[in-house]
Amino acid sequence: MRLIDHFITGGSGAAPGSYSGRTSDVYNPSTGQVQAKLALGDAALLEKVVATAKEVQPAWAATNPQKRARVMFKFKELIEANMDDLALMLSNEHGKVIDDAKGDVQRGLEVIEYCCGIPQVLKGEYTQGAGPGIDVYSMRQPLGIGAGITPFNFPAMIPMWMFGMAIAVGNAFILKPSERDPSVPNRLAELFLEAGAPEGLLQVIHGDKEMVDAILDHPDIAAVSFVGSSDIAHYVYKRGVAAGKRVQAMGGAKNHGIIMPDADLDQAVNDLMGAAYGSAGERCMALPVVVPVGEDTAERLKAKLLPAIDALRPGIATDPDAHYGPVVTKQHKEKVEAWIQKGVDEGAELVVDGRNFKLQGYEEGFFIGPSLFDHVTTDMESYKEEIFGPVLQMVRAKDFEEALTLPSQHQYGNGVAIFTRNGHAAREFASRVNVGMVGINVPIPVPVSYHSFGGWKRSAFGDTNQYGTEGLKFWTKVKTVTQRWPDGGGDGSNAFVIPTMG
Repeated sequence: MRLIDHFITGGSGAAPGSYSGRTSDVYNPSTGQVQAKLALGDAALLEKVVATAKEVQPAWAATNPQKRARVMFKFKELIEANMDDLALMLSNEHGKVIDDAKGDVQRGLEVIEYCCGIPQVLKGEYTQGAGPGIDVYSMRQPLGIGAGITPFNFPAMIPMWMFGMAIAVGNAFILKPSERDPSVPNRLAELFLEAGAPEGLLQVIHGDKEMVDAILDHPDIAAVSFVGSSDIAHYVYKRGVAAGKRVQAMGGAKNHGIIMPDADLDQAVNDLMGAAYGSAGERCMALPVVVPVGEDTAERLKAKLLPAIDALRPGIATDPDAHYGPVVTKQHKEKVEAWIQKGVDEGAELVVDGRNFKLQGYEEGFFIGPSLFDHVTTDMESYKEEIFGPVLQMVRAKDFEEALTLPSQHQYGNGVAIFTRNGHAAREFASRVNVGMVGINVPIPVPVSYHSFGGWKRSAFGDTNQYGTEGLKFWTKVKTVTQRWPDGGGDGSNAFVIPTMG
């Protein structure tokens, strides 16, 4: 059976093929069959990888920003040229349909495009005459070695969110992707090397908790970026900070879609089909909770949801007519089905039950049909927690204030959306809601690459968001220089004085 190895190059690092001896299975979610074994690394392997990164990083940091940008430009071209192959590779291990897989790659590529402008973004600040003959300027410098720990649901986008910016500003980078779909991260590293990056600048190591802990504890790794579930994000944040690292740890979500009485229901339902069920609901920016305002709105919405859900077609990843594919593993399928049963036990009305869905010819695949709950209440555990599957829950609100309160008081605060034709209601909602990313008639409000991504509350730990100028801040440190050039008169008239506001 095929072995997927680490992607390790250059320096005194470990040669490909060296790992702990442990492996994990990589499945094809459409068939339910093991398609490869993944080599799992350990702390000894990480030590060698870090040694390589330490060798290559100083010269990369000293490379001028224009040359670093040229590598990003070439990498962008290679991603575009290999888009179809990357999407197919991603779909075969994750299960998402090809269009979703291409979107995964594309949204990561947009961050690489932002990094192509790194010379402009890296410019510091300058003040002439801050004191008598004194000028002050600041510069942003790389941290050294950064690491990323990324989830299974976006094996292309999230790694590029992290290593693109980290490397563009002058760091070396070590990526530990999910064990469930490791091939695309390896391929991205190959393409980055082909784009002209030095060997050892971007290395991919695979592992489980043992490797995660080794990364968090390693004294030469200056910063760690993480995306995953909230409990693990909190763990990563606490352990990494305790080890003196800079850490950003993005966690789970329970995003709400508020449907105002004046909303365009046809558009809202169309958006909900993609936002709630697309990629089998395995998105931290999915929209798994819909909140109609008023009983009339709820009944009208429900009447339109039912035929739209009935028309959804789960299928294998390569089926061009499929709306979404299987979930990633058998264990995850069982977890989602258990949450559906939990909702039933708690008293929610299961209007559509997707648990008995079977795809002809792919009965062993990890498929779940679309499910819909109505009359969900805020005291239910199935509402409080992230299901991460093709399940939409309807929570009815009597008015705008109650609808605003629901996402604001939820433990997660990643994203939220409001559907309305009323500009005042939208403006009021966006201003007051206690959530980090807001969509107004936009169901999945993931910001473009020159803004930044980040939630609030238990959806994010740390003070800095992903990519954009926030990413620039996370992966660099500021150095400020106060300078004076004496005229050489030697009479002491140019004695140094600390500049003041006066």
